[in-house]
Amino acid sequence: MAFKLAAQESTCEGDTLEEKFAFAKSVGFDGIELSGRGNGVFLSRVDELKAARSAGVEMPSAVAHVDYFIGDFDPDRRRAAIDELKDLLGVVAEAGGLGFVTPHAFGLFSRHLPPFTPPRSDEESRRLLLEALDEVAQHAAGLGVTAYLEPLNRFEDFVVNTLADASWYVDEIASPGLAVVADTWHMSIEESDIGAAIRAAGSRIGHVQLGDSNRLEPGAGHYDWPQTLEALDDIGYEGWLAMECGLSGPAREVLPRVADLLRRV
Repeated sequence: MAFKLAAQESTCEGDTLEEKFAFAKSVGFDGIELSGRGNGVFLSRVDELKAARSAGVEMPSAVAHVDYFIGDFDPDRRRAAIDELKDLLGVVAEAGGLGFVTPHAFGLFSRHLPPFTPPRSDEESRRLLLEALDEVAQHAAGLGVTAYLEPLNRFEDFVVNTLADASWYVDEIASPGLAVVADTWHMSIEESDIGAAIRAAGSRIGHVQLGDSNRLEPGAGHYDWPQTLEALDDIGYEGWLAMECGLSGPAREVLPRVADLLRRV
């Protein structure tokens, strides 16, 4: 299997992106997944990211750390989230990256927690998400990057929980600007057969995020890594595997074990 490993920006030692990249390489990783902060923070880093790109820093992706999402119940916040996501995709393009990770919504509502019934119908939520993703995907494709739609577990979202859920939107939009994120921690909660889910999603998967069953680094829990990596191999996945989890100890000690585990499997 040909894949590359990306460390979380926040876990890499160093003051500059060049130093963080050197640290990532020293512990067996190939690049850095950036923190895509909202409220203008990520936008303000364009010059920094362009300089790092020129210096050879690999920054394949960024993940949303924002205040509101494209599935928000409030129309004004939803519109603002769509516009912000388009801006964030532009920053990834400037950094030479491939895409930006976003869920439908994070922590907005769960059917498995009181009051159990969302204030909007499922049909309306799907319609609004399709509209948002169509706009975002067109923008992303024009920039040469991809919006990565991330399924979240049932306690964090009420619309997109599985790879099949996300795949439906990718099929409906049918744009190179939209793909699915396979997040192993969320899959450990939602997918009854992770290998089968990955194979069914197939080429729709554009990005993979890593977290064990306890949302610590691979190898710290009881997640079945061979099953996942074999399934990714079966679908011909050649993209990035990016850390999206806590660490059980100092990054200098933990990340080499992760690299060794995943490459050995």
